[in-house]
Amino acid sequence: MQIHFLGAADTVTGSRHLVALGDQRIGLDCGLFQGFKVHRERNWLPPPRELVEADALVLSHAHLDHSGWLPVLVRSGFRGPVYASPATIALAEVLLLDSAHLQEEDARRANRYGYSRHPKALPLYTRRDVQRTLQRFVPLLPGREAACGDVRIQLTPVGHLLGACAVTLTHRHERLVFSGDLGRDHDLLMPAPNRIDAADVLLVESTYGNRVHPQADAAAELGRIVRDTVQGGGSVLLPAFAVGRAQALMLVLQRLKAAGAIPAELPLFLDSPMAVRATALYHQYRRLLRIPPREAEHLADGVRLVGDARQSMALTRMRYPSVIISASGMATGGRVLHHLKAMAPVPKHHVVFAGFQVGGSRGARLVAGATDVKIHGEYVPVRAQVSQLEGFSGHADSDELMAWLRGFRHPPRQTFVVHGEPDAADALRVRIQDELRWRVRVPPHGATVDA
Repeated sequence: MQIHFLGAADTVTGSRHLVALGDQRIGLDCGLFQGFKVHRERNWLPPPRELVEADALVLSHAHLDHSGWLPVLVRSGFRGPVYASPATIALAEVLLLDSAHLQEEDARRANRYGYSRHPKALPLYTRRDVQRTLQRFVPLLPGREAACGDVRIQLTPVGHLLGACAVTLTHRHERLVFSGDLGRDHDLLMPAPNRIDAADVLLVESTYGNRVHPQADAAAELGRIVRDTVQGGGSVLLPAFAVGRAQALMLVLQRLKAAGAIPAELPLFLDSPMAVRATALYHQYRRLLRIPPREAEHLADGVRLVGDARQSMALTRMRYPSVIISASGMATGGRVLHHLKAMAPVPKHHVVFAGFQVGGSRGARLVAGATDVKIHGEYVPVRAQVSQLEGFSGHADSDELMAWLRGFRHPPRQTFVVHGEPDAADALRVRIQDELRWRVRVPPHGATVDA
């Protein structure tokens, strides 16, 4: 067995791994690098030939740092099947089309206003590239098996996001398990991750490998922030991932209203076409959620869904206190930037980041206390309050990761810690080594290892 670590090996994004088992080469994830420019520039490098010529690819879930580079791979010549759970395929279509649209719009805007450093700004990929990519998807129900030559592929639900699964590749008596992103034991929307009891080689994520989620009630804290901000005449902006986080925030806000913790008449806006489409998918796949079906059906009740761009721009000029949920979750693009541009300079407003912020992202800079932030080529002063509520994270923390690992009956022959910033990945490596006594290492970016 040979593994080539093409991404998420020295950072928390860009999940891309290539596994050679028997006569087959199978890719695990094909994600975008996000955050620091030195990582984002990797998205523009040509795909390695061995990945383009892989026999198949398997997606753990739909988030762009796991799926968002697929159109580049397909445009470069990849012609194999892309296996994923049905819910992942449905969400990936929404996410990839939106990603292409935003890139096309950003390129047009940069060319129109001349703030690109290149003679002509180009999108990384287009909606046409995405349409070709969608034709490669093959649905695989969790618990069933697909065959790729003499390798068997199986998916196991692990919470985190609608459709998210760990991936198991089996060749004869050899078994590799890739955790994907593991969810939390007590997530708002998703059930706890299923345990897997055996692996010869294990790839485990480490997003929160060096910390434990705060014990404070994140929902109660959000309620307090909303009450205080509204009483001061301000509005709350919630940059949110359109898939998963936006739906969880709507659930919390609905519950806060029902409990009288925030004003019942307070306007709630969902300003993200992608989040609106994703909410419909959460309703369609509500049997996969941990909340009662009736609560899933009424997730968007009373929430004002913002349609076209004109309505969104009008919302930025509204003076009445409100709560606005808008994508993206790390303020890297999308409509949230227009709201941030309007609200950040005003002290009465409050910007709340609900979850992890990748280093180098606009969200990470704001959470770290930046006094200004660059948006659409110009610097915007930050005078609004900025908070981060990590309790809304959909990732297992260090203790939950260790609990999942203890579900294996026997130590894997080799464990690789991936998908984490260097300090988080190494902290989890140390815990695995010291507490479980497993053979474990953090692979460097681009490494090829025999396992």
